[in-house]
Amino acid sequence: MIVNIVECFAGVRRAKGLVVVIDVFRSSTVACFLAAGDRGGDYIATNSLDQARKFAKEYGGKVLGELEGVGAEAFDYNNSPFQLDQLDLAGQALVHVTNAGTWGMMHCSEADEVIVGCFVNAAAVVNYIRRQAPETVTLVAMGTNGDMRAQEDMMCAMFIKNELENYPNSIKTLKTFLAGVDSAGKFFDESRTDCPQEDFDLCMDLNRFDFVLKAEPLPGGVRLKKITVSASETA
Repeated sequence: MIVNIVECFAGVRRAKGLVVVIDVFRSSTVACFLAAGDRGGDYIATNSLDQARKFAKEYGGKVLGELEGVGAEAFDYNNSPFQLDQLDLAGQALVHVTNAGTWGMMHCSEADEVIVGCFVNAAAVVNYIRRQAPETVTLVAMGTNGDMRAQEDMMCAMFIKNELENYPNSIKTLKTFLAGVDSAGKFFDESRTDCPQEDFDLCMDLNRFDFVLKAEPLPGGVRLKKITVSASETA
């Protein structure tokens, strides 16, 4: 198995094999929180607010996310795992749109399969990859706005690669380091009511969930399908 790490939108376009889209702060993490439990209802990701609103109208759902230059009031729900975890979303169709992560889910045109990964489902991602046993794995660290390295995405990609290759990892060391990077600053900014401090801890809550999310193409977006993976299923 060859495991490659690529970054940002350029990396998405050349990602091959089994592709893992990683956007830790916060698209991939939110995706996992939305899929947790037996919520029911469709979960769809797209790359524009207009398309998100079209899907929401079609499915009778709500729009959540964050976009550069777009105020939080444009969305029904914030792109916050902590805030979403406080809501009763049972049965609701949810449409997710963000600057990088949801775009990445849609545009891996060279991939054989696309799944969503982050720290909260890292072990499930590793177990799923081992079960599938692809020749090539591409870990896509989506970065800030898809055009600049984000340390949390690169560190998560390296964490997953290390696990696949049986190298040691330390989530405690990573959490301490990532609390000080620029992209984490929003969680500690009291003026950002859409980015509660609790989000940082939730984004770093290693192996909280035992599933991966597989992106299934739709015209204008993808539907995310939850696949539960236990260690006993691995090859």
